[in-house]
Amino acid sequence: MKIILIMATTVDGKIAENVDQPSLDWTSPVDTKFFVKKTKECGVMIMGNTTFATIGKPLPGRLSIVLTRDKVLETKSLPGQLEYTTSSPKEIVRNLEARGYKQAALIGGATINTLFLKAKCIDEIYLTIEPKIFGEGIGLFRGVPVHVDVELAGIEKLGDNVLNVHYIVKK
Repeated sequence: MKIILIMATTVDGKIAENVDQPSLDWTSPVDTKFFVKKTKECGVMIMGNTTFATIGKPLPGRLSIVLTRDKVLETKSLPGQLEYTTSSPKEIVRNLEARGYKQAALIGGATINTLFLKAKCIDEIYLTIEPKIFGEGIGLFRGVPVHVDVELAGIEKLGDNVLNVHYIVKK
């Protein structure tokens, strides 16, 4: 099973201005189009509570898996649409494989990205680089004490001043 990290970042590598006000209004329409296409191809989106709250609802045409520390939320799952889990990244991957999924999109935030990176569960990374600089904010990963090498697989210009960079994670 392939886990593909799909994120938009600023030129200075931030995925949000701050934790209290995560927002998607700073990304471009071309990034949104790319995100929808890639996540539908994957069929599954894996995210944390804050990212899910930012999106606000399960998106059509794909399963949303939300990592949480709250076991009570697991009872509020809607099978096939929205599933809350307290499972580890490796357990999530095993569960999705057992259900026949071939790939899943990891869509953040930084804490969830870090959990999957530390568990060596990320296979590919697609970064949309938006023409913005926040200076301060939330980075792609949080406190990663591991050295991970990636290989450039491609660069695509999505629109004026917007690039998408595709990496393969070396394992």
